Amino acid sequence: MTSTAIGLPPLALDRLPAVTAALAERAAEHDRDATFPTEGFDHVHAAGLLTATVATRHGGPGAGLSDTVRILRALGAGDPAVALVTAMTLLVHAAEARTPAWPAASYAGLLAEAATGPALVNALRVEPELGSPVRGGLPATTARRDGDRWRLTGRKIYSTGAVGLSRLLVYARTDEDPARVGSFVVQAGTPGLSIEPTWNHLGLRASRSDDVILDGVPVALDETIGLAEPGPAPARPDPVIGAWGSLGLAALYLGVAGAARDWLTGFLHERTPTALGAPLATLPRFQSAVGEIEAALIGADTLVSALAAGVDAQDVEAAERAGVAKLLATRAAINAVEQAVALVGNHGLTLDNPLNRHYRDVLCSRVHTPQDDSVLAATGRSVLDRHPAAPRSPATKGN
Repeated sequence: MTSTAIGLPPLALDRLPAVTAALAERAAEHDRDATFPTEGFDHVHAAGLLTATVATRHGGPGAGLSDTVRILRALGAGDPAVALVTAMTLLVHAAEARTPAWPAASYAGLLAEAATGPALVNALRVEPELGSPVRGGLPATTARRDGDRWRLTGRKIYSTGAVGLSRLLVYARTDEDPARVGSFVVQAGTPGLSIEPTWNHLGLRASRSDDVILDGVPVALDETIGLAEPGPAPARPDPVIGAWGSLGLAALYLGVAGAARDWLTGFLHERTPTALGAPLATLPRFQSAVGEIEAALIGADTLVSALAAGVDAQDVEAAERAGVAKLLATRAAINAVEQAVALVGNHGLTLDNPLNRHYRDVLCSRVHTPQDDSVLAATGRSVLDRHPAAPRSPATKGN
């Protein structure tokens, strides 16, 4: 266990199996009812997992990416909705640990709250017209100067964990000329802030990724992060920041696939058709199929863990490969659960068994940044830039 100077709960990685089990107990209920798993975050908080990446200079454990991957894999196996909101919170703390950007008093207030209970944070960036800012464009959400404060007006969609967030980092533009763009720190319960329950998704239903409506929400003038005039993207963005998101989310969905594998193996041991007179687990066909699933998950787990360790060791190449690792890992996770469903037929799709939930949840891995098309295009450009066209021989010129 790691002690902390400001009263944060100590990080207890040895409690991960118990936390996974506790989350799994109510995951089906929250999925069925699309209810936010509030009690799940109490378990995560009590084990110090929500504040694992708080920097040591702030009295936190200062966990690296390797531990974060381990945490999110375990939580994903229990309840991926809890894992996803936890991931967003851990990534915010990790970014602040690497590159301080929060107003000092604001971050201190967040940590004080985190010392006594779950203090969830997420960056709200996606809008109906804009889509994801990663694809380019300026937000429609506007911050208007009003005396000694800003007034935020706009709508954010796909706001993961909105109903349970303590702090909302709202991506917006100012109404100045020229406009500045950045994140505005909004506390839950601020007047003018409301949540519209629009989330009616196939997977990760308990994440409550609802719409957030801002109607003149007041924010102190200094409660901003990275507020500046928009400019061209850096020629070489910091790959470490992206690696945390890519590998952390990959681990989360590998946790989902691991839970699906565990249910499958239990089913194969228990299912004994009358004509066979023995469990399905004794048949070579099922043994080989489970072996295929396990081989893919071992490969993906190993890749994600190895690159996370490389990032912690400041290996730039490891960080640059994180997007490809996310692509490979999430494909492996989806394929593993699909194979499990195919093996057991109707048993895998019935709502009485958890495999259908794991399948719906693991499909959500495709929507997170960086998405597959962006990863493949960037990787392809990099390869083509490194390997220019070879000079043609005289015999081939003109062909």
